Amino acid sequence: MKKIHFSPDDEPVDIRRDWVFKAVFTQDNPMSKGALSKLVSALIEREVTIDTISANELPVDKPWERNIRYDINCRTIEKELVNVEMSLSPSSFEPLRMEYYAGKLHTSQDIRGSNYEYMNLKQTYQITILGQRSLFSDDDFFHSYEYYDPKRRISLEGKTRIITVELAKLTNVVDKPSDSMTSQEHWAVYIQYLTDPTRRDKINEIIDKEEGIAMASEVLHAFTKEEIDYFRKISEEKHEADLYELKANAKREGHAEGHAEGHAEGRAEGHAEGRAEERQDLLNALKDLQSKGLTLDDAIKTLDA
Repeated sequence: MKKIHFSPDDEPVDIRRDWVFKAVFTQDNPMSKGALSKLVSALIEREVTIDTISANELPVDKPWERNIRYDINCRTIEKELVNVEMSLSPSSFEPLRMEYYAGKLHTSQDIRGSNYEYMNLKQTYQITILGQRSLFSDDDFFHSYEYYDPKRRISLEGKTRIITVELAKLTNVVDKPSDSMTSQEHWAVYIQYLTDPTRRDKINEIIDKEEGIAMASEVLHAFTKEEIDYFRKISEEKHEADLYELKANAKREGHAEGHAEGHAEGRAEGHAEGRAEERQDLLNALKDLQSKGLTLDDAIKTLDA
């Protein structure tokens, strides 16, 4: 296979955007399916082959739905269930969300009938790649969770695993020689730094070492101008949805703060209103900058400056 390399002048589409992530790994061709198989294998630390894929779609009648992100539901040839999500801007409740969907994934298996056996249950994996925010206090970017007794450190030895990859923790990893990186580190660095022109040499080294990453790069390189324009359009809609969620969170937080402080000091209403006004001013400033052509990320950086 001819491997695609990126020059400092290239502008590849950001694979951390969930709709791009989905487009790379769910196409009906050997490159896309092979890349997904290699990604899953690296993260569950065991070689598997993806057999079937189903990707959730954006509900077209709910443009302001908060969960505008695509998860990839897939099944290995051994019938194991895997759910892969790319979350560029995870919320603070992400761990609860992962636990909820891991449970749904596990109980989606049908073991009813004459062959009813719990031993027939297959391994299930909830994989979440986290982008611009770290959720756990340690320095490790990779975690694999399962049910266990935390006091006695005894595993339940069940068939549910939750796997997280925190891309924001790769500052030290990216500077390691590519030869000394693990497959997990290769994939994490590739996803995080693909669009960084100062890291192109490292990205190209990783492409040469990881067949699955080379496949993903081939799929990315094959995107047409129309597809890239579509990704940008979806990106704009996502930014609008993020603003909507920011406003909704501001209202919820203001209400909660007002309720708590009202019981304690009897002065919460004015405090909450002041906080709400500040948040509204922030929203208005962000919208104004976006109307001038800035992305949401650039607008936030401008306000922080």
